[in-house]
Amino acid sequence: MATTIPRGPRQILAAFQWSMKGLKAAYLHEASFRLEVFLAVVVVPLGLWLGHGGVEKIVLITFPILVLSAELLNSAIEAVVDKVSPEFHELAGRAKDMGSAAVFLLLVMVMISWGLILVPRWLG
Repeated sequence: MATTIPRGPRQILAAFQWSMKGLKAAYLHEASFRLEVFLAVVVVPLGLWLGHGGVEKIVLITFPILVLSAELLNSAIEAVVDKVSPEFHELAGRAKDMGSAAVFLLLVMVMISWGLILVPRWLG
């Protein structure tokens, strides 16, 4: 029988501290993450300001935050791949490329969502 680990304030605090440690590591060691943080610092408040109503605001701020999340996962994949297989391997390269593609697709979604919401306002 599996034992359950109790979840209380101490474990929640520890999980929060690990998350902050991960954000700090990504910011210190990943140039792409830093750039995307700078972009998010601009576009998230802008999305809150430009969005009309709750749904538009959520759409305009969700995708930039998802970009940051995907970049964190991509960086984690790259770190693990580099640790396990420092020499080039086709599968390692494929894993890294797929992580990068996930970030790219979310960046495309940022552009599409912002364009679909804001361009019609500017044109008419």
